[in-house]
Amino acid sequence: MSLERKDDYDHKAWMKKKDLTPVEATFLTTLIWLDKRLRIVDYLELLETLYYRVNLQMPKSHTEQYNLDNKFWYWYPLYTLGLFSTLAYVVAAISGALLGFYYSPATTGDPTTAYSSIEFIMRDLQFGFMLRSVHRWAAQVMVAAVFLHMLRVYFTGSYKEPRELNWLLGIVLISLTMVFGYTGYLLPWDQLAYWAGQIGVEMSLSVPLAGEWVAQLLFGGFSLSQSTLQRMYIIHVFLLPFVVTTLIAIHIGIVWVQGIAEPH
Repeated sequence: MSLERKDDYDHKAWMKKKDLTPVEATFLTTLIWLDKRLRIVDYLELLETLYYRVNLQMPKSHTEQYNLDNKFWYWYPLYTLGLFSTLAYVVAAISGALLGFYYSPATTGDPTTAYSSIEFIMRDLQFGFMLRSVHRWAAQVMVAAVFLHMLRVYFTGSYKEPRELNWLLGIVLISLTMVFGYTGYLLPWDQLAYWAGQIGVEMSLSVPLAGEWVAQLLFGGFSLSQSTLQRMYIIHVFLLPFVVTTLIAIHIGIVWVQGIAEPH
């Protein structure tokens, strides 16, 4: 199946006729700019058409059954937890990137370079304590929001057909969120991080058959060392952000195609 290029359309004249708020105008301008270069709207329309062609009739929601206003659910607080967790993720990502300018994942010296860099951020860097606090609180808010989001989805039955795939994707995302939290917890390389790392090593060794291999892969051995901190740093800063961002984009894309699930 191929996409036919549409005739040029005067988007600027169309936008001038609309009574748009600054946020709406900015969003549409950005979308039009991207669409002219990547044709994302065409591909999204194709994806939606394919979905409804091969799929199935979506189950009737409460608003359809009782002829209620669909916008009601969009403003229901429990239905914004997914957006809330995404915003917390964005804040954590931006603040984490800024912290990366001052953090060094090294275990040399006494105290270690990693611990000293955290001390520098908290004591000497201007607004450093605020930056680290924003990063820590954003991570904790994200964990809480994702957990409550999963509870809402479960208790309202939003995981049922045809949304099973997105439910499984959500389980993967909450698991990766836990890994995000654990790897970030070890980076300060203080006493709390040390013993949390030691627990992680023991848990890895308890895995049947592959325990030693898992400990070697994740912690660089059976005791904590520079290899451990280096692995946690790479997982936290380089691996997880790309994987989680991609899965969040797919997760939101599926919600966009299927629509927001209302209680059934």
